Amino acid sequence: MKPRTRPSLARRTVSGLVTLVVLAVVAIANRPMVAVAGEALHTYQINRQSYKERHGHWARLPVPHDFKVNAIHAALLHTGKVLIIAGSGNNRDAFEEKSFRTVLYDPRKDEFTDVPTPTDVFCAGHTFLPDGKLLVAGGTKSYEVLEEDVEHAAGVMKIKNESPGGPRVFPKNTRLLSATGEAYRTRAKLTVPAARKMSHGPHATLHAGEAEVWVDAEAKGDRPVVKAPAQYSIEGLTGADVRNLYGIAEKITREKQEYGGDRTSYEFDPLTERYVRTGNMRDHRWYPTLIGLTGGDVIAVSGLDQFGRILPGRNERYLPAQRRWVAAPELKRYFPTYPGLHLTADGRVFYSGSNSGYGSDTEGRTPGLWNVERNTFQVVPGLRDPQMNETSSSVLLPPAQDQRVMILGGGGVGESEESTARTDIADLDETSPRYRPGPDLPKPARYLSTVVLPDDTVLTTGGSSGYRGGSYRGEPRSDLFNAQIYHPRRNAFETAAESTVGRNYHSEAILLPDGRVITMGGDPLYDRTGKNAGTFEQRIEIFSPPYLFKGERPEITDGPVTVDRGSTAFFGTPDASRIATARLVRPSAVTHVTDVDQRSVALGVQRSASGLQVTVPEKSGLVPSGWYMLFLVDDKGIPSTARWVRVR
Repeated sequence: MKPRTRPSLARRTVSGLVTLVVLAVVAIANRPMVAVAGEALHTYQINRQSYKERHGHWARLPVPHDFKVNAIHAALLHTGKVLIIAGSGNNRDAFEEKSFRTVLYDPRKDEFTDVPTPTDVFCAGHTFLPDGKLLVAGGTKSYEVLEEDVEHAAGVMKIKNESPGGPRVFPKNTRLLSATGEAYRTRAKLTVPAARKMSHGPHATLHAGEAEVWVDAEAKGDRPVVKAPAQYSIEGLTGADVRNLYGIAEKITREKQEYGGDRTSYEFDPLTERYVRTGNMRDHRWYPTLIGLTGGDVIAVSGLDQFGRILPGRNERYLPAQRRWVAAPELKRYFPTYPGLHLTADGRVFYSGSNSGYGSDTEGRTPGLWNVERNTFQVVPGLRDPQMNETSSSVLLPPAQDQRVMILGGGGVGESEESTARTDIADLDETSPRYRPGPDLPKPARYLSTVVLPDDTVLTTGGSSGYRGGSYRGEPRSDLFNAQIYHPRRNAFETAAESTVGRNYHSEAILLPDGRVITMGGDPLYDRTGKNAGTFEQRIEIFSPPYLFKGERPEITDGPVTVDRGSTAFFGTPDASRIATARLVRPSAVTHVTDVDQRSVALGVQRSASGLQVTVPEKSGLVPSGWYMLFLVDDKGIPSTARWVRVR
């Protein structure tokens, strides 16, 4: 599909103001004067220069109809374009039709383009590789089925092969029979490995090969339900096969069937703008977290397997040079799905406690520092409301050298209506770090987006007090429109302009190279009445922070495209005398308010008449290899437009 160009944001904003005035005049004839006057006054106030200098400004981004998608994932590529991934977009019909979407948005040209999407990467994991490609792994193999919709009893069955003669292949719909004659059929083609002979000194034993498959009862209703372990015969076998090949299931029920994870893995190339297939993951994963380590490898943790079961601490490693995944039994550690992970300066991985909820409601929920070299875990205590970590957010506060992580909001386990306004902060430079109280949010919040800004502040926006924007304290909807800017040095929030679009589950916010913040998504469970099914939010809104209204911006005129850790580099600017700080901001790759990539690194600065000599820190845990946005920030806190720089 050809790109479609939109008018500039400035022209759209002016046009929008004119439209508001016209609408206000028309409305006067049809509505009470007081209401119209109130709306007109509000519009006037939020568009005043003095208001924008203090609180910033929101503007809707017109999106062509053909490019309106359910934004489940979003990432800023080093080309400056925003990758918006829907996959099936939490839409069962799209999944069954294999209608998977990915869209690229170019903020500089206001263009949208379609990207071919090979499989359902809905609810995959992702992180940037050192070369700037986005590793996207996992996704959706099957959609959930609610208990009231399960007509045929079903469950996971192990097919055993006690013959050493070779592997056996069984087609989809292979029929298995219980001792009472109930019939079950396999959902997929299956290869069962041969039995293996194992020697133990003078003795040899035969270990059966086995493979798992989902089976469904042929008959509807409860009669085929089995709640205890049982053995099943495979129809059509003869001779010794009847004895050597059989099925075993722990239970076959009409309980809810969870989403099933996929194994596919891709590198999205920002230059060709295409998904490039890599080797499959070792495990199927739905809702995994991927995080890069100091050596350049990536680990994948947690997720639901192809049968909807939480993976029991079985993690794996991606080798970028070989484009393949390998098992990592040395990294066995259990986490709930989409755990909030942050790479620290010394190479350890901090688990903030944030997560998306699938898994045990007790195991794996304690925050701590994970040493991935020794697989040890140092508990970080002190977190208030620890039972409220689901759908919370966590962020490595700027600058990254301070090694402080903040956790914000969150809610109770599952579909709980409870949520919290707490923020806590852990200083990971301490010998025995612990969480300490931060300032409370204005309101209890789940799904809060957090965006590190180039002036060492953090924008918090969106979220809802109730589960998926639903009921909270008697109100049918609970979306939060208030936005705040957190100042780490003052340990305080400052009120920002209110957004106009509710964002809850499945929403994202990302810093753009021009210093604005783009916000997308929102997947409420119910509509405004709280009675009917909700509709995915496809509108896009952009926030311009207060620093964009405070004066002339510094400029970067030239400089290298690549820099080395521990080295210095010169960047030209006519504004050297007023530059206060230089920051390398790593671009975001976010889903379910989980963003392992986002960080802002302070650079050493030496001024000259024609520019700045900047020094990049040495530690790879502080500055992971990859692409960054270089911002120069003046003494008023006004940032330049970013220049893309690759750290080697």
